[in-house]
Amino acid sequence: MLYDVIIIGGSYAGLAAALPLARARRQLLVIDAGQRRNRFAEHSHGFLTQDGSRAADIAAVARAQILAYDTVQWLDARATGARPTEEGFAIDIEGGATRRAKRLILASGVVDTLPDVPGLPQRWGRQVFHCPYCHGYELQQGRIGVLATSELAMHQALLLPDWGPTTLLLNGCFTPDAQQLAQLQARGVQIEAGAVREIAGHADAVLADGRVLAFDGLFTAPRSSVESPVARALGCEMAEGPMGVVLQTDALKATSVAHVFACGDAARFGGSVPLAVGDGTMAGLAAHRSLVFAAH
Repeated sequence: MLYDVIIIGGSYAGLAAALPLARARRQLLVIDAGQRRNRFAEHSHGFLTQDGSRAADIAAVARAQILAYDTVQWLDARATGARPTEEGFAIDIEGGATRRAKRLILASGVVDTLPDVPGLPQRWGRQVFHCPYCHGYELQQGRIGVLATSELAMHQALLLPDWGPTTLLLNGCFTPDAQQLAQLQARGVQIEAGAVREIAGHADAVLADGRVLAFDGLFTAPRSSVESPVARALGCEMAEGPMGVVLQTDALKATSVAHVFACGDAARFGGSVPLAVGDGTMAGLAAHRSLVFAAH
């Protein structure tokens, strides 16, 4: 079968991309490997009408609504590669048959590389976060730590005092200059220069000298990367920024490869559910319009 569109990634961006295509009665296949980026967080915040809902429930309801359209099919699998064809694209599936489509939307998300600090991975998405807008309010003005991974930690440290008294844990990553020190002081941010040995307890930073700084929550900036064999196989251009690498797209979510679109965390720096949904909607609309106007 030749689908109108194949969407690789069935999380928030991919599901949002599917909806306008399904409503246009286009033949659509969603291929999903089942690894939502926010799978470690129990609840999602900041998404209008869904603030505080279980993250998994938002995705499950969206999937059920998409699959109610009879032109949509779903495949629980991993896409391992792709190549152009005369009709569009052929997508290789791990352990399965090749699927073909006229258009392709990449919504496969990113992989986060966390700071190499013992105890941090077990608390990721629960007591350790990356987005203050997603998780800051729930700390109820409690004590907040920012674990630096680079000078980018300044951004989080200057934002977070609106959510609680904040301490910047430099952890040997950088030394603030005079201007940065003045900015931190103006925002009331405390500075801890000592190395962090591990994260223990609820969200306690255990320093190399044995001191323990107790926090209600910690924030840090992981390095993200697009681990998409499909994007690599097709030669999609990447954009590098301070937080990692994403797929380069234009305002309509088109990649550097004709008829390939990308959306969600894989195609923007900084991630949240509402941003992913908006991105996906635009990608779905753009893919549909490319099908319509390419025919004339």
